[in-house]
Amino acid sequence: MPRTLTRLTRFALTLLAATAAGAAEQDGPPNGKPGEGPPDGDGRSYSWGLGLGGISQQLSYAGIDRDNMAVPLIYFENRWVQLFGPFLDIKIPGIKWSEEQELSFAARVQLFGVNGYESDDAPILNGMAKRKSGIFAGPTAKWSNPLADVSVEWMFDVSGESKGQQIKFGLERMFPVGGQFMFTPGVAAIWLDKKYADYYYGVRNIEARVGRPAYVADSTVNVEFSLRTDYLIDQRQQVFVSLGYTALGSEIKDSPLTDRSAETQVFLGYLYRF
Repeated sequence: MPRTLTRLTRFALTLLAATAAGAAEQDGPPNGKPGEGPPDGDGRSYSWGLGLGGISQQLSYAGIDRDNMAVPLIYFENRWVQLFGPFLDIKIPGIKWSEEQELSFAARVQLFGVNGYESDDAPILNGMAKRKSGIFAGPTAKWSNPLADVSVEWMFDVSGESKGQQIKFGLERMFPVGGQFMFTPGVAAIWLDKKYADYYYGVRNIEARVGRPAYVADSTVNVEFSLRTDYLIDQRQQVFVSLGYTALGSEIKDSPLTDRSAETQVFLGYLYRF
């Protein structure tokens, strides 16, 4: 599989984790936190599902066209773990003040990366050393309340590829309409440290050439805007559409490897929960 499609597949699964997993939790049963009831409404101690999705994405690297492809969807959750796309969450007991307010925690592992490239992915990358996708892991926290869901995620590259880290702070709120439709707008700020940004967007001295000067990227902040629409066909079936727009930080926009100030994504999918 070409590297661009491999990277797109990984990104698609990441987007699945942020869309369909969130949609699946809106179908009535509890979230499956440690010490609570089973996640499935029929009394089982687990929940799982299969589906199919399609994604269209425009990356920021110069000369890379918009990619479109289909990806499979696998979901599993019980009291202690949740697996969806590339994310494995090990749940940690949280705090629940009321039916409307809860603080939940997890140790998250991103099983495969969503970045990285090879020199033949685009003309601007010719002669660049391969950048590998890292495996990230770290703690997450989510505060659910009547106004919005507030989340924080601190992830480290445990594979040692970039040796970088990132911190994500997000806000989103779900608006149900008519019992079957749900609209969830969201916004998130993602801080990328110097090692992460420079590994994927920097140009080493030995990689410099005419039109691609040496470049050292510093830490930067991306801002993501999203809108997810879910439709519950019945208790087990749902379809969803997610639109994403990522405004890139200045250190990425200034890189000679990029020619765009933002990345856009469109994802649609179907999930059946058994």
